[in-house]
Formats: sequence, structure tokens, C-alpha cells
Amino acid sequence: MELCFINNLRTQPFWVLVLFTLGSLSLLKCSLAFLRWVYVNFLRPPKNLKKYGSWALVTGPTDGIGKGFAFQLAHKGLDLVLVGRNPDKLKDVSDSIQAKFGKTQIKTVVVDFTGDLSEGIQRIRDTIEGLDVGVLVNNVGISYPYARFFHEVDEELLKNLIKVNVEGTTKVTQAVLPGMLQRKRGAIVNIGSGAAIVIPSDPLYAVYAATKAYIDQFSRCLYVEYKKSGIDVQCQVPLYVATKMSSIRRSSFFVPSTDGYARAAMRWIGYEPRCTPYWPHTLLWGLALSLPESIIDAWRLQFCLGIRKRGQTKDSRKKE
Repeated sequence: MELCFINNLRTQPFWVLVLFTLGSLSLLKCSLAFLRWVYVNFLRPPKNLKKYGSWALVTGPTDGIGKGFAFQLAHKGLDLVLVGRNPDKLKDVSDSIQAKFGKTQIKTVVVDFTGDLSEGIQRIRDTIEGLDVGVLVNNVGISYPYARFFHEVDEELLKNLIKVNVEGTTKVTQAVLPGMLQRKRGAIVNIGSGAAIVIPSDPLYAVYAATKAYIDQFSRCLYVEYKKSGIDVQCQVPLYVATKMSSIRRSSFFVPSTDGYARAAMRWIGYEPRCTPYWPHTLLWGLALSLPESIIDAWRLQFCLGIRKRGQTKDSRKKE
């Protein structure tokens, strides 16, 4: 039987053999890609984060993804430095973590990322001096109150978007990185967004998407710069998560809770320079790649126009 099959192949025109070979290689490539997807999402063991250091620093830990990270890092046995602007919320989170994980040491640093960053960064430096900070999670970030055209973005919002999302992440990294370099180990996790990577454009959120594109490129460059120094830098690219920022209250299969996302995210720290930790999001990413950009652009524009209209309606009601 095998002999007949080989003989049949030999009698076929050359172009048939070429197409057969290319098809076989494509099938092999797809199979290997699928097997790798299964391995990294379900089978690959997470790294022992305590090998990076005994402390983790999290910005924006009082709500959303940052809060989820804080609890998960404490669950892994790391002590925490929590950086946020509201001292009362920082205390509430600290008390909640210590009630659940009694042995966790927690230090809090009050920093308003829309305010004087130089003073805030110095407070961070003073707090972490002498601490073995092995994991940094740059989660702090802001978005638009609701979708709007670029010419509708006021000066205050424009300034804060760039200051918090770009300058804040950059300067916190600059404050923590020297200690990691000295110890020759560390993991830096920067929270990006599917708005900058997965979809071809994010109309009516232009500045937000652009700041997250900065985070992606910043992370990739640092990954290359410091890989040989024992420091793993990663940009995580979530799609929608049930947070106040996304205005989604209920989680679902494609929209995880903040705890659900953080649990998935922990398994990826220290691996690829860019990742989407929550595996159903990778299905949406694959769908986005399979569609023409013009279709996604048109859908996204109409979707965001709807958000804009609802936001404007709420604003007008407040003024009445």
C-alpha cells in the first residue's frame, strides 16, 4: 500500500508535489502552533516568583487588576509594597490582604500619579531601600471617562493620560530597576492593552491606545536590554476585564473578573516579552487577525460611538 502511494506521487506533475509539500508543511506548522498554545496556556508550570526576590511592588493596587495582583502575589508568599494615591483605600487593601495572609509584610506609599511625580518617586525609592524587590507590577493607568473624538479631549485629561500611563510607569521602573540590576534578578510586568495591540485601531480612545502602545514598545526594548542581566520584562495585553475602567461589572467567559485575570497572569510572569494571559482572550485575538482591518475598524468605530452617545447623555443629565 505504501509503495503504491509513493509510486503515485512520483507520477504526479512537479507542481502537484510542490503543493503537497507546502500543504504538509503548513499543516505541520499549524499543529505545532496549536500544541504550543495548549502547553503554554494549560500545561507549562509557573515560575517560583520568590526566586526573583522576597518583595513585590504593585502600582494601582486598590482596585481592578492591580488589586487582583496584590492578593495573588501575597498568596505566593511575597511581601508587598503597595503604591497608590488614596491612603484610606491603601489601608483597606492592606488590611484585607493581611486578614487573609497574616504573614505578609506590607508597606504602602502614597503617590498621586497625576501630581508631582518627583516627590512620589522619591518616596518609593526611600521605601524600597534595602528591600529585596524582585517583582514589579506597573498596573497604574487611566482611560477616558467615555469615548470621545481627539478634538474633544480636554487639556487636563490629555495631560493625565500621558503622565499616568507613560511617565508614571517609566519613572517607577527607573526607580526599581537599579536594585534588580545589583542583585542580578527581577521580573517587571507592565500592563498594556488590547486597544493598542490586538485590534488595528481604537477610535475615540486615541490617546489611551497610544500610551499603551508606548508601554508595549518600552517593555520589549527593556526585555532585550536586560535579559542577560537576569531581569525578565514583560508586557501583558489583556482584552476586556470586569473593572471600573472598562465599565463592565459582570464577568463572563470572555470577560474575566480581576481575580480571574490575575490568577491567569501569575502563570506567565517571567516568560514571553508580550503575552495575553487569559486564554479566552487569545481566541478573540485570533479572530481579530483573521478579519480584514477595515471590518474591525468599522465595527469598533460604531461600538465606540455608542459609548460616546451614552456618556454624553449621562453628562447632560448631571448638568440638569
